[in-house]
Amino acid sequence: MKILDKYILKKYFTSFFFTIILLIPIAIAIDISEKMSKFLAHDDLSVYQIIKEHYLNFVIFYTNMFMPLALFIAIVMFVSKMAKNTEIIAITSGGISFPRFLRPFLIGSTIIFFIALYANHFVVPNANKVSEAFFRKYLTKNPKYNKTYVKDINLQLDDNGNYVYIKNFNIKNNSGSYFSFEHFDGKKLKYKLTARNIKYTDSTYELRNVKKRYVFKDKDIIEKMPKMDTIFDFKPKDLIYVDYLAKEMSSPALYKHIKKSEKRGIKNLNAYRVELYKRTSLPFSAFILSIIAVALTHKKKRGGTGINLAIGVSLLFIYVFFMKVTEVMGASATSNAFLLVWIPNILYSIIAIYLYYNAKK
Repeated sequence: MKILDKYILKKYFTSFFFTIILLIPIAIAIDISEKMSKFLAHDDLSVYQIIKEHYLNFVIFYTNMFMPLALFIAIVMFVSKMAKNTEIIAITSGGISFPRFLRPFLIGSTIIFFIALYANHFVVPNANKVSEAFFRKYLTKNPKYNKTYVKDINLQLDDNGNYVYIKNFNIKNNSGSYFSFEHFDGKKLKYKLTARNIKYTDSTYELRNVKKRYVFKDKDIIEKMPKMDTIFDFKPKDLIYVDYLAKEMSSPALYKHIKKSEKRGIKNLNAYRVELYKRTSLPFSAFILSIIAVALTHKKKRGGTGINLAIGVSLLFIYVFFMKVTEVMGASATSNAFLLVWIPNILYSIIAIYLYYNAKK
């Protein structure tokens, strides 16, 4: 690695981590001011528990979320300073082309990309799981986060013609009523099991007031029994489909959950798909934003760092805003979640390519 690469990479990571260190305390201070009254409302909540279960995971989540912002601002700041101090003029005068000057930035972006990619797919979901549990227990009474009751559940358990219907189910005590299990051979019903009550305990379902119906070509056989224990290929938590659960699953678990839910006939899983796709699209923005930041700031301008920072932050604000809008649109049932999640990166890639070729001239 050349001296120039080491010099730029040192500035790159120093500025990046310094920006993150500045942003995170601000986010923590704002969060404390908003939640202090809720913390004090719980006598059994210690400072250690708040730090361990909330703010430790808060830092992990927001470090990941602020990554594009911190990266962009860091590059704008130190490249503008290099341009102001005529360092870039000296570099280009030595025969260094813009693509060669850009190389250490792309090396740095690659390192951050892989770190952010791993964090997005594995570390952040685990942090979200702990933080969301703390949030639901101490900080909210919103039924969205404390949903314990579901009704009119239809599930396709597998590709072998097995279906389940439950009229009502209480997730809190793992019990429900008006349960039905049906097995089809093609379009023909072969077996039906119904029960007035169902309860889940230790991986086993206890059914009460049970009726079995075996369907044959020329007759049906019906059996009744007061109680029976059996096993089905679903758990009570599989009956809840809300957005925040996607954030708590690692990517392999989330992908498996989506595929399994598709087989079970769940229609709108786009909120889960959006969460899965953006875990890769956000880290990829490191390359795009690095190219844009360097191309915008590598030449000395009247106004110096201030004008560069203003232009850069404006572009970044539009990117983040556009990203949030497309995520909301992607969660709707009729949309193409993958395309919408990647649209901000696609459009800003076009901007990055234009600025890159313009800078080369």
